[in-house]
Amino acid sequence: MGVFGFLGRRRLERAGYELYGAAVATARDPYFYRELSVPDTLDGRFDLVGLHAFLVIRQLRGLAEPGPRLAQGVFDAMFSDMDINLREMGVSDLSVGKRVRAMWEAFHGRASAYQAALAAGDRAALAEALSRNVWRDSGPAAGAEALARITERQDAHLAGQAPGLLAGRVSFLKPAEAAP
Repeated sequence: MGVFGFLGRRRLERAGYELYGAAVATARDPYFYRELSVPDTLDGRFDLVGLHAFLVIRQLRGLAEPGPRLAQGVFDAMFSDMDINLREMGVSDLSVGKRVRAMWEAFHGRASAYQAALAAGDRAALAEALSRNVWRDSGPAAGAEALARITERQDAHLAGQAPGLLAGRVSFLKPAEAAP
């Protein structure tokens, strides 16, 4: 690999972190926790971060190269961050790998369910998947329905951002604006 290949890879890595950071910032919006009663727990936060990262990855995978490679960069940034956060929380080095692997598997399962529902245009299936994953089937049905609407609107909003996404820039709607 020449110098340009290395620099290109570094740009993709940096762009992946930028896109992931924007997904995290949106997932931390208090609206989700206050208005939709998303559990303000490690699991609840993981699920919202995963949902927003999935939406970015979904759009990138549908683009020509370097979209799919950038999608991998977002995924890598997410799980690098998860590894760091677990270590900062005091999880032992021996357990971090197992925990990250479990999170990786959970993310893939959720992403598959969300992808299928969005591809089919099936809001009920999306709300069901969100209820099962975000609230562990114990949350308010209205919260899952509202999060499904927000997810659909965010997905449509991101679909028009191909040039920005490829440059490592993304604009999410404010959750309260996407909810109606």
